[in-house]
Amino acid sequence: MTDKKSQFGDKEALHYHSAGRPGKIEIIASKSMATQRDLSLAYSPGVAAPVRAIADNPSTAWDYTAKGNLVAVISDGSAILGLGNLGPLASKPVMEGKAVLFKRFADVDSMDLEVDCRDVEEFINCVRCLGPSFGGINLEDIKAPECFIIEQRLREEMDIPVFHDDQHGTAIICAAGIINALDLTGRDIREAKVVVNGAGAAAIACTELIKAMGVPHDNVIMCDSKGVIYQDRKEGMNQWKSAHAVMTDTRTLEEALKGADIFLGLSVKGAVTPEMVANMADKPIIFAMANPDPEITPEEVETVRSDAIVATGRSDYPNQVNNVLGFPYIFRGALDVRATRINDEMKIAAARAIAELAREDVPDEVASAYKGEHPKYGPKYIIPAPFDPRLISSISPAVAQAAMDSGVASRPIIDMGDYKKELAARLSPTTGTLQMIYDKLDQDPKRVVFTEGDEETVLRAALGFEQNGFGKTVLIGHENKIRDLLEHMGHDRNDEVEIHHARASDKTHRYAEFLFQKLQRQGYLFRDCMRLVQTDRNVFGACMLALGDADAMITGHVRHYAAALDSIVKVIDPIPGRKAMGISIMVKGDRTIFVADTAINELPTAEDMADTAEHAAEIVRHFGVEPRVALMSYTNFGNPEGGILAQHSREGVEILDGRNVDFEYEGEMHPGVALNPEIMEKYPFCRLSGPANVLIMPGMHSANISTKLFREMGGGTVIGPMLVGLSHSVQIVPMGAYASEIINMAALAAHNVNMVREKTGS
Repeated sequence: MTDKKSQFGDKEALHYHSAGRPGKIEIIASKSMATQRDLSLAYSPGVAAPVRAIADNPSTAWDYTAKGNLVAVISDGSAILGLGNLGPLASKPVMEGKAVLFKRFADVDSMDLEVDCRDVEEFINCVRCLGPSFGGINLEDIKAPECFIIEQRLREEMDIPVFHDDQHGTAIICAAGIINALDLTGRDIREAKVVVNGAGAAAIACTELIKAMGVPHDNVIMCDSKGVIYQDRKEGMNQWKSAHAVMTDTRTLEEALKGADIFLGLSVKGAVTPEMVANMADKPIIFAMANPDPEITPEEVETVRSDAIVATGRSDYPNQVNNVLGFPYIFRGALDVRATRINDEMKIAAARAIAELAREDVPDEVASAYKGEHPKYGPKYIIPAPFDPRLISSISPAVAQAAMDSGVASRPIIDMGDYKKELAARLSPTTGTLQMIYDKLDQDPKRVVFTEGDEETVLRAALGFEQNGFGKTVLIGHENKIRDLLEHMGHDRNDEVEIHHARASDKTHRYAEFLFQKLQRQGYLFRDCMRLVQTDRNVFGACMLALGDADAMITGHVRHYAAALDSIVKVIDPIPGRKAMGISIMVKGDRTIFVADTAINELPTAEDMADTAEHAAEIVRHFGVEPRVALMSYTNFGNPEGGILAQHSREGVEILDGRNVDFEYEGEMHPGVALNPEIMEKYPFCRLSGPANVLIMPGMHSANISTKLFREMGGGTVIGPMLVGLSHSVQIVPMGAYASEIINMAALAAHNVNMVREKTGS
């Protein structure tokens, strides 16, 4: 709700909420509900066993029910964001939206509850009585001062976390930004002079948190609509404001801001003027967080102070204070250790983790969400972007650790390293599939050639690959351009990076001689080979691999797959007895399926399909997966009889029968049988022990189309196509791939080096 009002119209927003199934959430069963047996297990009589277990030991409810991953989002609609007191029913779209954010960003299930109650005691009793159903309570859009009373009482009376996000969510993100702003301006938090404008729920929570982090009480002046909150003030006071009253002679916001280091605004549009900002200390820190319009805009600040660091609550300005950076991951960490509350230690840990993440290089996924910009740590980037995929594995472990250290965790996490990997895999299936490879590369790093090293995205990937300890990167490109890009990206221009430019390399002549020996009987003269090595980066990089100057190679970001492959195979031969092929990896949730051939062989024969099945099974085992191979067709075990493509699949199975292979395989079959165990049961003669995880397609067209459809519509992730079968390890990324995709493919290339060496004996 922090974007410009003109971003979209009411008609579009109403259509979004009403189209198809009304609203934004639905309940989906997490267990099979297909058969009568399933229903008997799910309800009567199967539920009796967990009921008795929970009655004997209430803590087992976290094991046998959804309680441990379920948060209630509760509101009375008395302070709907930016809209005021419109009642509980009107708040439902907002609460559903909050539930969607919990799921999208932290895989936390949520249920929105809108309570039609204006009496504080009744509201508290209502929520308290709902406690057994949930692992946590997220209070939302409840007006002050009632929200203070409600949260405090519920925290005291319930044994699960209770968190009013309007207060603490804003406070945590604000605190993270303050940590980095202080760092960039060279200030000590214990000496900073802070002025807070606003005395509502969020303002008080922000003030309390920065004090808990080290800002002295007397260094904070809070103002409300009547001016400075000073000791002995009578007008418009309550117990929450009084707690922040200080001894001061200042009486107005303008007076308070003179010489102030930090301004925190949680009030109204236009509360601060450029003249007030001009009177602040050098390098002022201004958090103008009024919603939807800030107390002062960054443009207005710029007219008087070029040295200011400015944050707002809006996504159309840098440094957005956005609660979605906090609450999903805070609850994720709290739920995973079964915390009984969310305390200051956990909030501060979250703020520090967010601050630290902003100092790291920004992945391409974030740049894509923000119009392709690549922000880097500095005055205009002190808070991470909400779409940063690393948030969950940065914030949640910090919160969980703080809960354990402060004694509010009921189930400690034994291995924090494994926990971080689980979190990363929870929202990024790619990371889960590749984690084994990453772990191995930590112990056995390789030299990987990035042939398009003077492309910014590729350079980011190369730097990320090396910084993560996966191997040594070798860049091919124009050195001056690469050095310029390093400087542009905030790195030292003179960083020690290995760069080769074919026309200037001392390796060029040796590579040309090697290529001439290989191609001289295919119509190439020495000068032709020299020209290829000097002008084609993929040829130069492939020669590096062939002559042992590097272990693996990555290319394709700016060149079509077929064109890149054509250059590579001039230098690198297939493994003896093999054909090169492409394998794509499709990942959705906890399910991974390998598909071949998705890149090279257009119309495979039955023999080709059998060969592909054997080679694919070997590759899959290299990933630690036991293969169950299905030779695919539009027909199913001869029904209908089918044409030549169905015949190839059928004959491919017969060929495998004669080879006595050591993996499960079956065909010809369509996806329903291959992937659905219930349909598979209708064919008791089927030799697969479970759903197939390797699909051998009857043609590259079907393989390529199916994986691309899955990528666009399936809600999962596609890795590849991964090039296998060559005598040296090369991977070709899709054109325009993100840096993270390039890193994944580079990891695959490095990982495959050992497998290639096993097959070639090199």
